[in-house]
Amino acid sequence: MKYFIITIIEKGRKRKEQVKANDKMSAIKVAKQKFPNTIVMKAEETAPPLEETMGSIFKGLKKALKGKIPVNDKISTIRQIAVMTNAGIAITDTLEDVASNTQNKQLKDIYTNIYNDINAGNSIATAMEPYRDEFGHVALAMTKLGERTGNLSESYHKLADILENIRNNTAKFKKAIRTPLITLAAMAIAFTILIIVVVPKFKEIFARFKTELPLPTQILLFLENAFTHYGIYILFGLIGIIVTIKYMYSNNVNFRYQMDKLMIHPRFYLINKAIFLSTMHKYNLVFSELVKAGIPVSEALTTAVGMVDNLAIKEKLLSVNSNISKGMNLAEAFELTGLYENMLLQMIRAGESGGQLDTMLGKVTEYYDMQFQDLIDNLAAYIEPIMLFFLAGLVLLMALGIFMPMWDLGKAVKNG
Repeated sequence: MKYFIITIIEKGRKRKEQVKANDKMSAIKVAKQKFPNTIVMKAEETAPPLEETMGSIFKGLKKALKGKIPVNDKISTIRQIAVMTNAGIAITDTLEDVASNTQNKQLKDIYTNIYNDINAGNSIATAMEPYRDEFGHVALAMTKLGERTGNLSESYHKLADILENIRNNTAKFKKAIRTPLITLAAMAIAFTILIIVVVPKFKEIFARFKTELPLPTQILLFLENAFTHYGIYILFGLIGIIVTIKYMYSNNVNFRYQMDKLMIHPRFYLINKAIFLSTMHKYNLVFSELVKAGIPVSEALTTAVGMVDNLAIKEKLLSVNSNISKGMNLAEAFELTGLYENMLLQMIRAGESGGQLDTMLGKVTEYYDMQFQDLIDNLAAYIEPIMLFFLAGLVLLMALGIFMPMWDLGKAVKNG
């Protein structure tokens, strides 16, 4: 939601009011409803009021301090609800039991509030709506499906399966990337120590040379001087840059979009492929499972795209629903995104024409899962040449920087 300054005329007097709306046209419409019997002149977008900004900051800090609810705790409580409702236990008794047994304080408070809301006459989906950020779009969709079909147990079993699949892939990727990152960090620390400890011992010798030092030696001396005299500033500068990037990524939509777009650029070896495959697998997994569960395609698309974190990919997938509403079939809408291979489009097209869309979407999901698993399983093999190249570069720089002046000195002595 954005804020707009509305210029209106009432009884011949001009004044300005502030309204909240999605866009300029909506702001004018809101102003006409809010201030009847007036003439709305124009609407200009403005910054949020200070109290709103401060409120958002405090809300963000409060949420950050609380931290995210561990996915394992969420899956555990969802499984418990599925099992208990399947056994015929009333949903109110189930939620009361889940709230009292869970060890996570956030979940305990959330389920207690949901229990109270249901006792007050609200539906489960309505009671869960305020906790959309905590549970996710797919949890709300499966809850609505469970209420609509009268089979909450089956919906929650399927929901737990989806969350487990996403969790397992995320954990597998983090595990695969952990070793290379630790190795790179160790190499960087070792190189820094060598620069600070070894290079100064040769510095006095190099200072006696009357000739210009080779480029590798100049680089080493520059790094030694920077690390020795400005090391603490460099360290805090790097930390500051990282914190700033993280803050901007979390709070600035345009910055996040540009970063997400950069991350899937072909120049980002492996990173772009990992992000693309994991995102497309998660999107198609949720979409296919929702379609299989009987949720309308339009609603399933909206829910599935809510699971996409990368804004550049999300922007393309958001166009699918709008193109379908214009009369396109699913395969055509997916083709326009440029995200699907021709083989996958043919499978979706065949599923639509043959009445087996859910089956074909499952095959598409399996394809992305297979590609992602192959990438993770061979990640070490893909990264190893990069690490060897990086290590060889550091060793070569150190060796040439130290020994090249020695060779030059030796030649000078020999010629003399």
